[in-house]
Amino acid sequence: MELGIYSFGDLRGIPTRERLADLVAQARYADEAGLDVIALGEHHRADFALSAPEMVLAAMASVTERIRLSTGVTVLSTADPVRVYQQFATLDQLSGGRAEIIAGRGAFTESFPLFGHDLREYEILFDEKIRLLLRLAKEERITWQGRTRPPLDDALIVPRALQPTLPIWIGVGGTPQSAVRAGRLGAPMFLAIFTDPAPARGLVEIYRRAADAAGHDVDSLRTASGGHMFLGRTSQGARDAFFPYYSEYLSLLPQFPGGMPREVYDQWIRAGLLVGSPQEVIDKIMGHRELLGISRYVGQFDVGGMPAGMVNESLELFATEVAPVVRKEAAA
Repeated sequence: MELGIYSFGDLRGIPTRERLADLVAQARYADEAGLDVIALGEHHRADFALSAPEMVLAAMASVTERIRLSTGVTVLSTADPVRVYQQFATLDQLSGGRAEIIAGRGAFTESFPLFGHDLREYEILFDEKIRLLLRLAKEERITWQGRTRPPLDDALIVPRALQPTLPIWIGVGGTPQSAVRAGRLGAPMFLAIFTDPAPARGLVEIYRRAADAAGHDVDSLRTASGGHMFLGRTSQGARDAFFPYYSEYLSLLPQFPGGMPREVYDQWIRAGLLVGSPQEVIDKIMGHRELLGISRYVGQFDVGGMPAGMVNESLELFATEVAPVVRKEAAA
C-alpha cells in the first residue's frame, strides 16, 4: 500500500516564493519520512502557485532520493501531449526514474481561454490527447493525425523517459464515462474522493468491466484515491483547528459562497472526510482500501492556506503515525 501527499499550492495571502520554498522543504521531509509519492496540481489562477508543476517537481527531484514525483492533475485538455511527454521524460531522467503523470480534465476551466481552446470541445480535447499521450509513452517514433493538434509524421519524440514506460494515470472526478475511458485504455485510475468512498465503488466496477471488455489484464490494473486531509493529535482538536481554513477554501465552490457552514463540515467528516486523529485517518484510509481495492492513497495535506507550522505538524503525524500502521494492516 503506497501513501503520499498532494498540493495545489494554495496561496491565501502567502507570497508565491515562500509557498514554493515550503513545498520543496515538505517534499524533502516526506522523502526522508518514507512516504511514497508527492503530487502537484495545475491551476492558472491568482490564488494558486502551481501553474507549472513540472518545474516545482524538478526542484523537488534535486532534494529527494526515493519519493515518486507526480502531477495531480496535469490538465491535458489544454496542453500539448508531445510537450507534456518531453517535460516528464526529462523529469524522469533528472530524478532517476521517479516521474509520473496523473492526467485529467481539471476542476476549473480557466486554462481553456488562456491557451486558446474552445470549452465546447471539452470532451474531444481530452479523449484525443490522452490517447496520444499513452502512445507517446510507448513509441519513440510516431505517426498520428487528429483534430486537436497538427499531425505527426514519423516524428522522433525525445528525450525518452528513464523508466521503460512513463506511468500515466487517469484522474477521475466521479463521472462514469471517465471510468469507462480509463478502463478501455488500460490505464491506472486515480479517484478524487472527499467524503464517503462508497459511491465510488460503482466507478471501480465500471472501470474493471470496461478494461476486461477491452482485453486488458484487470488484475494488473491499479486504482488509487485521494482527497482533502488534516490530522491533529486529538479528534476534536483537529476538527476545530482545520475548520476556518477549510470553510474559507470551500468558498471557491458556488454552493458555499460565504464559506462552508460548520454543520455541513461536521457532516462531511462523519461521511468520510479525512479530518481527525491519526487513528480516525487510519480507519478511513483502510475503508477506501476495503471498498475500492486501492493500492495507493494520496491526501491533499495543505488545504486552505494554513500556516506552514500547522501543515508540517499534520504531515508529520501522517508520515509517522498513520503510514506505518496502514502499510502493516494492508499487508496483513
